[in-house]
Amino acid sequence: MTQTNAPSTHPFAPGKPSQKGKGRTFAMVAGLIALVAGLTFHHEAGTPFGWISLVPSLIVLVVAIATHRTLEALAIGALSGLILIEPSDYIGALADVSLSVMMNETIAWLILVCGLMGGFIAMLEKSGCTLSFSHFMSRLVKTRRQSLLCTAVLGLLIFIDDYLNALATSAAMKRLTDRFGVSREKLAYIVDSTAAPICVLVPISTWAVYFAELLETNGATDGPGMWLYIQSIPYMLYGWVAMGLVFLVAMSIVPDLGPMKTAEARARAGQTIPDGAPDEPLGDDTPRGNPWLGLFNFVAPMAVLIGASAYFEIDLLKGVIAATLFTIVLFLVQRLSTFSSLMDSIMDGFRTMMLPLAIVAVGFVLKEVNDQLGMTQFMIDALAPYITPALLPAIVFISMAVVVFATGSSWGVFVISIPIVIPMAAHMEVSMPLVVGALLSASSFGSHACFFSDSSVLSSQGSGVLPMQHALTQLPYTLIGATVTSLGFVALGYALV
Repeated sequence: MTQTNAPSTHPFAPGKPSQKGKGRTFAMVAGLIALVAGLTFHHEAGTPFGWISLVPSLIVLVVAIATHRTLEALAIGALSGLILIEPSDYIGALADVSLSVMMNETIAWLILVCGLMGGFIAMLEKSGCTLSFSHFMSRLVKTRRQSLLCTAVLGLLIFIDDYLNALATSAAMKRLTDRFGVSREKLAYIVDSTAAPICVLVPISTWAVYFAELLETNGATDGPGMWLYIQSIPYMLYGWVAMGLVFLVAMSIVPDLGPMKTAEARARAGQTIPDGAPDEPLGDDTPRGNPWLGLFNFVAPMAVLIGASAYFEIDLLKGVIAATLFTIVLFLVQRLSTFSSLMDSIMDGFRTMMLPLAIVAVGFVLKEVNDQLGMTQFMIDALAPYITPALLPAIVFISMAVVVFATGSSWGVFVISIPIVIPMAAHMEVSMPLVVGALLSASSFGSHACFFSDSSVLSSQGSGVLPMQHALTQLPYTLIGATVTSLGFVALGYALV
């Protein structure tokens, strides 16, 4: 009897076959070690790193594309940067930076919000409420195109926060899109496109509250920061372009491009979930009990989540705590579940969020490393000689989009860049709403396109695909959006300056 051995897996990417004998992984690691070691000798201690500050982010991109593994790529990039900063004690530097990041209030907030959101959605899923919602929507939605348009519209309606949008929209719609043979990659693209790019356009969102305060603190306006933010909304071109593009894709006016075309062909053949994805096919069973009650049990907790977040001054943490408590009481009163089962669901939801949380946390470590290397300052200084009043908006968008894409920090980068860009715009007498629109467009592009940004990671997690599977399939569309936005800012710069 002949024994057939299962093919071994790639050491970095379990979804790929191993490359025994070719030494590709060893060659890549050896090459990166040699590169970083050589740069440590090239750089003189105590002097600015200059172009070397770009190396860790480039390493992240190379490793991520080669291995399709997000967490490992981020860790290798961050460690490379720390070797450049502290070649004699990079282990100690890694420990210090990691501890500093984990003590960061933003990370603590993120862990609580994402963990509780995962638990909240797990309760709705295990109680059959999402099944009831999908069953109800299947009565209204009769075609594949309608399922995509409904997903986009739902994403527009949940505008209060990109985290809420990414997790709630995907949980509500993936059973329905599976039914019509839509790939999970396209679902993730639509969800991600209606997360940060839409939240930035609405003055009652977490993005608006944060950036309005940042603008006011840095003296961008003599009046309220929110008024300048509202004036800037027409110039947040990437948000408008991304919104228009996602509807064109949903209506098949813009065709499937590149990896998305391959994913859609696979889905039409019957496999909506890609190989190696962290999800399983969902059944299309009929809801148990009264389907209208099940629909109410889905809609009511979602309404409480959105309403409570708005009531507590756009604070999603307070909103998800209120919604979780409301859902527990609602389900116990109806005897849909026991208290211990609900607690188990919440813990299961926390566990499903561990990978995206780890990716975002290591992304914060990479951001801290890039800050110490002076990457943002180097980008601004390198472009300063080419800046004219007419080109300032376009250069601000392109440079900050690259920085946010490289760091995955759509909010943190602007704590550094706004105090530099705003005085520059005031000195050149460039329209402040136009420059703020360029900054916010760069932020929303970075959050949308970066494969390890919090919004993209949560969109991929909610849709049941890996971050790199999501990032590579949506990349052609984000690049189209960025190109159109850049040309738009060039035109506006010459028209308004």
